[in-house]
Amino acid sequence: MPLASARKREIVQSHARSPKDSGSSEVQVALFSARIEQLSEHLRTHAKDHHSRRGLLKLVSKRRRLLDYLHSRDVSRYRELIEKLGIRR
Repeated sequence: MPLASARKREIVQSHARSPKDSGSSEVQVALFSARIEQLSEHLRTHAKDHHSRRGLLKLVSKRRRLLDYLHSRDVSRYRELIEKLGIRR
């Protein structure tokens, strides 16, 4: 199930670098993180849903690649983002 549009808008506004920003690395990572949390909760109740588990693993990989990109470009933005989202590495 996709994120609700109101929740998505809230995430974009809180992580955007400028008022019109909707696609920066920070926003994308934040959206992936919200979706990962949602899928993780789903898998706690539906442990045998292997299709959703595969989707979760793909999202985690996409988020990891974006975080690696951000780390290579600007370490301070990377550290600020993982601190804000509570992602550990």
